[in-house]
Amino acid sequence: MQNSTAGKIARLSAEAATSLSLYGARTTWPAGFQIYQKGTPADGLSVVLRGHVVLRNRVKSGRGFVPAIVTPGETFGIEGITPSAVYVTDACASEDAETLFVTGAQFRAFVRENPGEALEVMGQMMSERVHLVEKLHAMASQNVEQRLVAALKRLAADRSFRSADGKLTLELKHHRLLCEMVGATRESIALALGRLVGCGVAERRGMVFVVAPAELKSHISGDGVDLESSLPAARETMTT
Repeated sequence: MQNSTAGKIARLSAEAATSLSLYGARTTWPAGFQIYQKGTPADGLSVVLRGHVVLRNRVKSGRGFVPAIVTPGETFGIEGITPSAVYVTDACASEDAETLFVTGAQFRAFVRENPGEALEVMGQMMSERVHLVEKLHAMASQNVEQRLVAALKRLAADRSFRSADGKLTLELKHHRLLCEMVGATRESIALALGRLVGCGVAERRGMVFVVAPAELKSHISGDGVDLESSLPAARETMTT
């Protein structure tokens, strides 16, 4: 398993995923399919094998907040391994996706019979929890542009968001997702994207924004770029 660094989630190794797959069932989901709903009984956990799954909390007026986008090698629905659990978010397949579902009983058998791989799976879940804690800190301490850059890095980690040349391609259909990931209005996101264009991090092609992951990485890591000064804070409006 890859080591986790700040802002980066580890992913299950092929060996651990293969071992776990012997205890679960694979399912292919069409784009937009709702895998489960918030408040419904939960049992077991799932791993994304292909595509990505969006976890969303509904707020009101059709708006929502996206605490996580789950990409290949990452888990979701892990509340299902706790007693009397219910799902705390909606889960929706974005684009075509394939997942592995392991029930609570199957997961306990996996832990008993494969303690080494089980430790890796648990470490994976802890890495994801750390990422969520870091995101909470970002929501409280960073401005819209800073949170947007972190969200773009997250999307760049999933090949389904990138074009053939490896660049992150954002169409109009992705703007709502960005709003829900960042916790800001479309107007704030549009302004922040415009500032990224002005900084040379992004390029606008009609209604599409194209972002080079290498440029994005320098802004996140701060290599040669002062994020606070290069991206002046926009007026922040949280989604409600």
